[in-house]
Amino acid sequence: MYVEDWFLVWIINIIVGKYEINGGIRIVMRKLEKVDELFPKNGDLLVPKEIKKERDKMEETTLIYRSALREISTKLNVLDDEFRVRRKRNPIEYMKSRVKSIESIMEKLKRRGFEVGVESAKKNLNDIAGIRVVCSFVSDIYEVAELLKGQYDVTLVEEKDYIKAPKANGYRSLHMVVQIPIFLSDHVANVRVEVQIRTIAMDFWASLEHKLYYKIGTENHEHIRSDLKECADVIASTDMRMQEIQREVEKIR
Repeated sequence: MYVEDWFLVWIINIIVGKYEINGGIRIVMRKLEKVDELFPKNGDLLVPKEIKKERDKMEETTLIYRSALREISTKLNVLDDEFRVRRKRNPIEYMKSRVKSIESIMEKLKRRGFEVGVESAKKNLNDIAGIRVVCSFVSDIYEVAELLKGQYDVTLVEEKDYIKAPKANGYRSLHMVVQIPIFLSDHVANVRVEVQIRTIAMDFWASLEHKLYYKIGTENHEHIRSDLKECADVIASTDMRMQEIQREVEKIR
């Protein structure tokens, strides 16, 4: 097909979502093959004006959010390199980043009752771009966070500390939404990025809990949830013990 599948799915979401919200004509396409009626294979792509406009906006938006992730990643890598040179160790074990899929963005907008579209997504969603930073010790989490927030072009929008105040299920992590400027050829875009910072142990628990949670679904398995919460508490205790050992080692050196 002339257009990549991911983009076709996005076009379908835009069309269906827009017409459902505005109460106009509803267009429902149940198979990707149906899109051939809008996108013929015989040469030039026939794109309705409104859809083309949304496509162009989304392409630029994706570029901007990916650029923001590169900016944040670079800042964190520089800090990590500085620690390696000055303190002879790296506080950051690894990082993972992602830009939310088009389907996830549109579904979240619908679920929250917002208008479905590019501008609505940029205005109402803070987690289109996200980066997870996994540190060695709990103290590293707060130091890395403070150093990142302290940079002149980084603005803290929101912060939630699920380490000092864990979620009911035992989840622990430091969440921040920061805003940074992205300099394009004709304007500066201020872009929000969600930053999650946690230890290796916290990341291990969160990853496995996420998989197990979807297996048990909404059924009543309180004993499993209780066991997961207990594991989270044990891991948190281990994290603090490892922190104490690390401080003892620093005194020896």
